[in-house]
Amino acid sequence: MIDIGANLAHDSFDADRDAVLARAWAAGVSAIVVTGSDAASNETALELARAHPKRLYATAGLHPHHAADWSEALGARIAELANAPEVVAFGECGLDYFRDLSPRASQRAAFVAQIELAIAARKPLFLHQRDAHADFLAILSEHRSALLDCVVHCFTDTRAALDDYVALDCHIGITGWICDERRGAHLIEAVPSIPSERLLIETDSPYLLPRTLKPAPKHRRNEPAFLPWVLRGVAQARGEDENRLADQTRRNAARFFRIAS
Repeated sequence: MIDIGANLAHDSFDADRDAVLARAWAAGVSAIVVTGSDAASNETALELARAHPKRLYATAGLHPHHAADWSEALGARIAELANAPEVVAFGECGLDYFRDLSPRASQRAAFVAQIELAIAARKPLFLHQRDAHADFLAILSEHRSALLDCVVHCFTDTRAALDDYVALDCHIGITGWICDERRGAHLIEAVPSIPSERLLIETDSPYLLPRTLKPAPKHRRNEPAFLPWVLRGVAQARGEDENRLADQTRRNAARFFRIAS
């Protein structure tokens, strides 16, 4: 399996990151894409990828929560980081109107700027959208034909939104949200409609601990070793064999990020 989104630069992993990775490899995770989401985590993600070649990869971008921090200098640094072979995508970038931690105008400006960087570099885009579908879709639609590949990561939106993204030839990343029968019921119903060649799985560690994980760790921290629970949730929703789905999503991720499978 390949975990396409884990925030391993997060400080909750500082004390035991090597043990976290060891558990991931033991659980059948063959590679992890470490998410960059701000100036500091972009640098750490690349450092981690360089320290674990062919097993860890990195993204570089600015999450919409931090969009107010966007500057020409930051954009130039993200573009520079993306020249590294270990950096396999731009992002995490997009829009988040759920928390609105940055002004919406700033979010849209930073999003467009990062799309333009991805177009220039001919690298995939790792996308975030929450409660902002209309604006997100409008911006993405305007630029999609010039973009290489896109994944809407941590998808939790409606079936209609899913159909819009599939129509734009986007990949879809599914997290442990699908393991929560309370708030993930609509996702369980929508996941079977994702084309098999567009489906990707992720933990979004340390967030979104699968609710089906028993016993749950006392610290409630998610980690890549729990990716099999996400896989199981997706397989059950789609009525597919777990082993075949693991192979399919691994090949999809390798193709999307241009990495060895």
